[in-house]
Order: sequence, then structure tokens, then C-alpha cells
Amino acid sequence: MSVSLTLPDGSLRSYPGPVSGTTLAADIGPGLAKAALALRVDGILVDLAHVIEQDAQVEIVTRKSEDALDLLRHDCAHVMAEAVQELFPGTQVTIGPSIENGFYYDFARGEPFTPDDLAVIEQRMHAIVDRDEAIRREVWDRDAAADFFLSKGEIYKAEIIRDIPAGEKISLYAQGDFIDLCRGPHLPSTGKLGHGFKLMKVAGAYWRGDHRNAMLQRIYGTAWRDEKELKDYLHRLEEAERRDHRKLGREMDLFHLQEEAAGSVFWHPKGWTLYRVLENYIRRKIDVDGYEEVRTPQLVDSSLYVASGHWEMYGDNMLKVPVDDGKRMFGVKPMNCPGHVQIFKQGLVSYRDLPIRMAEFGCCHRNEPSGALHGIMRVRQFVQDDAHIFCTPDQVVEETKKFCRLLESVYSDLGFTDFKVILATRPEKRIGTDAEWDKNEGDLAAAIKAAGMDFEISVGDGAFYGPKIEFHLRDAIGRTWQCGTHQLDSLLPQRLDATYIAPDGSKQRPVMLHRAILGSLERFIGILIEHYAGHLPLWLSPTQVVVATITSDADDYADAVAGLLKARGLRVETDLRNEKINLKVREHSLAKAPYMLVLGKREAENRQVALRRLHGGEQTVIALDEALDRLATEALPPA
Repeated sequence: MSVSLTLPDGSLRSYPGPVSGTTLAADIGPGLAKAALALRVDGILVDLAHVIEQDAQVEIVTRKSEDALDLLRHDCAHVMAEAVQELFPGTQVTIGPSIENGFYYDFARGEPFTPDDLAVIEQRMHAIVDRDEAIRREVWDRDAAADFFLSKGEIYKAEIIRDIPAGEKISLYAQGDFIDLCRGPHLPSTGKLGHGFKLMKVAGAYWRGDHRNAMLQRIYGTAWRDEKELKDYLHRLEEAERRDHRKLGREMDLFHLQEEAAGSVFWHPKGWTLYRVLENYIRRKIDVDGYEEVRTPQLVDSSLYVASGHWEMYGDNMLKVPVDDGKRMFGVKPMNCPGHVQIFKQGLVSYRDLPIRMAEFGCCHRNEPSGALHGIMRVRQFVQDDAHIFCTPDQVVEETKKFCRLLESVYSDLGFTDFKVILATRPEKRIGTDAEWDKNEGDLAAAIKAAGMDFEISVGDGAFYGPKIEFHLRDAIGRTWQCGTHQLDSLLPQRLDATYIAPDGSKQRPVMLHRAILGSLERFIGILIEHYAGHLPLWLSPTQVVVATITSDADDYADAVAGLLKARGLRVETDLRNEKINLKVREHSLAKAPYMLVLGKREAENRQVALRRLHGGEQTVIALDEALDRLATEALPPA
């Protein structure tokens, strides 16, 4: 029976009978045969040696393919396990998957692994790659496989196999003298892995994640397509550590966190200045765009959240407060939308009043688990630049376009020009009918297209009440952050009985667009700090200029210069300490002040300043009036 294979470019390859992926790649060309790593048959990833027995859509997977990284990382885990068992006989291997950016394997061993051991294991892994051992798949009977691993002393692997239904065939993969239980697929040989990997650390892990079970040793590694990608990733890690907002927050004296208020931020004067500058900038932008600002309560009776659906769908994430001796239960506000509907419902709303754009810098609380908290990036108390647009169905596209323009403008002003758009569709846990979701997802997709934006689809990641657009921005070191959202909701107005008067006098339900640009201000400030490595643009910097003296002869002049800078709207510190100027420069550079005006006796006599940019070290001596004009202009917030 002949087999016809359709390639990604639409071309056909026909064979008189079953054909392997290895043969197919060789027939297409020697270059592809050398680059081939695996095969995708009718959408399913399989080994390159897999035999195709009927007509199919086929793709040869190479290092450039989207599937390559997971495949390489999975194989890297196996190569690491082989190296460990060669170097430390008697060590048991348990479970070893690929993960984001790398892989791990859990080992059972009496002695702890040391950093020196990791270096030796990594060296042996490189040797295994150079040996270019063929990787072959074997199909075994379940009980025979369990007995095989028991005979080798691999009790954990045997336990995994015993949990597989009786009579089921299982696959083992062998390379050299190493054999492991695995579904696959795998590379054709260890040589295909390359040398773009590194072992990172050892951690403890309970067998099967249960604290009642034995403690194992987990070795983490990272793996990439080649050594250049590995080098780039390690550089990003170094940069991320250098830019860590928690470290910079301390150095810049912006904020602190402490256990007594876990998940909430103690803003210091400089940090609160940054916070207010950012908030006021957003406030100016939305004022121009036609938003009206409101304020809603922090504590609301549970009945409102029951009606909105939050109590059922989101209740585990809410903080709850009993009042009136426990007779009533209140919820601490987790989001602003139910409160905004209550404002919308006060009085009659005509179609002529729509759209209504209602904004709130609302303080919200969410019951995040302690292990998920991370600096100011993941907290329990936060403020969103939140707003809700109440509009007619016909206004959805135009309001979405308008919001996208506003969001692009804000991101550009804040130094983010690269972001991607994702449409998140219905989650498993949701309210509303499939017909309602079909319409809302279709309307939002049409609105994104009308805004002229390309987008990807993320299945199942929408809010429980409606689909949403997510905006993922890319920072200076290539990381992505999901910040902005735009959600189409026809269900909450229905559940909370919000209506407007249509042209024919009937009552109709508005569409509610939930939207935010920054999301959590706390989190966005953390992103800003890391994006700029603390060197914020002058208009955002808590301290914009430090006036520092070389000698006490210039103290009076320094006070006068600081006064003139403040009169021009600049945020100024003076440093009149009897310390060497180099020490002052180092300290204020660490605090990430953008500019320093260095003043001595000569500058005072000539009404000049030595203007020094602390990030870069350039210094020029200019007239005071020129310095005032230059700094005041640069410090202006974006229009």
C-alpha cells in the first residue's frame, strides 16, 4: 500500500510502502538529513526513526523549529542522568522533565551533590555528547520493565511503572549503557544535542511532591540550541540579578517589605515620589482621553460579589471580613468592576450618554499564597490604573481602537516600544453560555483587527466573565511582562442589572470593557526599575538633581542654586557634607540620581556649575542659567 506525505510547503512525497522519517529527510536532501532531529506527523511529535504507515501531513523538526527547545532539554535531562550514573554508581534516577529555560532530574543518593560534583557531571555530559551514542526506542511489557528496573535497584522507576495499567506496553529509551522509562520522543543520538547546556544548582525535592515521601536531590540545568544562545541566556541571568528591583529598591531607598505586612509595600519618600509621578502621568493621559475618575469602597457586603459571580468564581482569592458579630460577611475589594457598575446604575443612562469611561486608581487586595509573593512584583495589596468603559455593542470596535492608541502612547512614553498582543479565550471555569462567549470572542477579535494589530490566541486564559486582550511588553533584556488588558464583558452588566435607555425607549444592557494599561502600579514600578536598571528617565526620577559642594566656600551658592532648581519644578537634594567629591559621586551614583551639579569656589564666583551626568560620567562646566534651562526642559513629563 502506497504512502503519500504532504510537507509544510504543500508538496507531496509518495512511497510504495511505509517510510521512516530518517528516509524522508534523506530523500529531501543531505542538508535536511543532517539537521533533522524529530518528526511531526499529523500534528504529533515522534522520533525521527518513526515509521509512517499511511497518508499524513509531515514536518521534519530541526533546531530552528518551535519544538526543538523542549526536545533538546528533555534529552539533556537524560544525558545528565546517564552522566550521574556513570560517575556515581548506585544513584537512582526518578523523574526528569524539560521546564521553562531548561530541565531537571530528581536523584536518590545517600551523599549530597556538591558544586564540584556539578562541574564533573557537566564535563561528563559533554563527553557523552561527543561519544554520539545512538538513542533507540524499545517497547516493553509493563511487568517485564518493572522487574528489569528492580533488578538494577531502581525502586522509584519500578514504582512509576507499576502505576501504569496492567497489560499496557511502555517505551524505554536506551543510549550507550543507560536505559530509562520515557514516552519520548528523543533525538536520534546524543551528538545531536550539542554543547549549549549548563548545570545550574541542586535543590531538595520530595518524591512525587509529597512531604511524607523521601527527600530526593534535584539537579537543575539550562539548555539551548547552541552555545551562543546559552551565553546570551547566562548574560540575561546576570543582568536580571544586577537589575533586581528588590536590590535596587534598597540602594535607591524607594521602599521596603517586612514579614509583619507580607505582600504589602512600605513606600519611602523617594519611592512614593516615583509612585505619584507615574500615577499623575496616567491621570493626565486619561483625562485627555475622556475618562472620569471615581472612588469605590474597600469593604463590600458579600451579596454584591455573589451577584457578580466573584464570590463563587474568585472567592478563594478574596480576603473576607465578618462583621456584626459574624452575621454578615464582607469582602475586601479584589477588583473595581462591581463597584463601578453600582455608580453606573445611579439614575437613568441614555444611549446618548454612552460611552461612559469610568476610571479609578483603586486599592485592591488578593489572597496570594506566601510562596508566590515576590518583591513588589507580586503582592497582596496593590493599586491598578483601572477603568471600565460602558458602551453599546456598536461602540466596542471604536472604543477598543481608542484604547489601543492610548496604550501604545503610554508604553512609548515609558520606554517600551516592543509588545505583543494576545487574545485570551474562554476558561473552563466561567459564567455565561457558549453562544454568548462565541459572540464576545468574535467581537473582540474583530476589534483587535480593526485596531490594526496582529495577535496570537491563548486558549482558556480569559477571565471568567469574558475574553480579554493581553498586552505583553518586552524589557531591555528581552523578558516579557503581561501588563495591559482589555476585556469584553456582556455578562456582568446582566448579572448586576445595568441598563441604558435605547433610542426606541427600551432598556438595553451595555457592554462593559474592563481595561488597564499598567495593571498593578506596584508591579509596573518594579518592571520600570529593572528595565532601566534603576537609571530612570529624568522626569520619573525621585531625585532629579543633586547639588554637591567641593568645599564649604560654595555652601551658600549651593543653597541658592537648589532654590532656583526647585522654582523650576525640579526635585533636588543638596549634599554639603565635608566629604571628598569622589565619595559623593559614588554614593549618589549608587542611588541612581541622574544629575549632579558640582560646585566649588570658582563656580560660585563665576555663577557657573559643573554639570555631571552620573550614569556615564560626562561633566561640563556651563553657566547656571543654561543648566537651569537644560534640566527644566529635560525634566518635563511627556505631553
